[in-house]
Amino acid sequence: MYSCAYIMDTQLKANPYIVEHLIYPGLYILTGAPKIGKSWLALDLCLSVAEGEPFLKHETHKGQVLYLALEDSLLRLQNRLYEFTEEPAEGLQFSTLAKTIGGGLEQQLEDAKRRLPDLRLIVIDTLQKVRRTVDVKYGSDYSELGALKSVADKLGIAVLLIHHTRKEHDSDPFNMISGTTGLNGCADGSFVLTREKRSENTGILHCTGRDIESAELSVEFKNNRWTLKSGVAPHRRDTFSFAVHDFMTEQCVFRGTATHLCQLLNDRFRKEYKPSWVTRDLIQHTDELLSYGVSFRLVRVHGYREIELKYDRQGDSMNGVLLLVEIVGDAVTQNPGNPLTEPITLGDSIFQGDGKPLAG
Repeated sequence: MYSCAYIMDTQLKANPYIVEHLIYPGLYILTGAPKIGKSWLALDLCLSVAEGEPFLKHETHKGQVLYLALEDSLLRLQNRLYEFTEEPAEGLQFSTLAKTIGGGLEQQLEDAKRRLPDLRLIVIDTLQKVRRTVDVKYGSDYSELGALKSVADKLGIAVLLIHHTRKEHDSDPFNMISGTTGLNGCADGSFVLTREKRSENTGILHCTGRDIESAELSVEFKNNRWTLKSGVAPHRRDTFSFAVHDFMTEQCVFRGTATHLCQLLNDRFRKEYKPSWVTRDLIQHTDELLSYGVSFRLVRVHGYREIELKYDRQGDSMNGVLLLVEIVGDAVTQNPGNPLTEPITLGDSIFQGDGKPLAG
């Protein structure tokens, strides 16, 4: 058991992405109609992560990858790989055989992690090949996927299951995933690849999950590779740490309640900050703020928590240069001393910051 105070007051480490905004450590399902091109998309994903190259214009975290191509022969894999590259990817391993869930597969995946210490992604193509039961019930679906999710969480990797959709069309593509809602409910994220017509080379990759924003990516299948038809929509960056840094370069020392800090930030940047969000974001940005010379801690005063912030110019990697654009009404102007060359938006304390400017 964890106390409420421990959870709220502890700086918890965020999961690093495998594919930014799409795949993080956990269990995922990629589904689509038979022969729609799921395996081509999966192989492209594996090569991208193994080489640290963008996947569908999303950045990847380079690492070792294991692709369980359980419906393919080595010759078919060879032919497909040469459609993508002339040089072997050192970080990519394949297997055409695997045990079943509950019949030894979990141990095989753990053994793979020991053999491949930088393992980040395992693709299982297909889910049906590793299932022990054909019983289509919610409990069976959830139990089998739950075993794989436990392995993914334990090893800190992403496991992607390739599965198929039902023939019946549904206005909600995630309702087309074959099986019960136990599959979708257990997975951390789901992707459904659809085409309006099989003869067309365009489609939509529907994305949803616990740690990712729901999205519909317009894709095109050309030369055996799925590509994004348009640019990636810019993701809102949380510039909370920039605001605190700029505020503290003037304040130097602050001690008070979260409500008081919000009032000062609101007055300084003309943006609404909420006390619960501010406390959470200070905890989640502790290391980032330290790199900007701002130390943070919570102190107890008469049974209530107060925030204590201190600024040390010598510990500021930006040497006191302001980091945040100032917002005046609807006009956004950049501070002359701002080192950022790309436009950014003032964060709303909803998303975890990464100290990066807004792309686009």
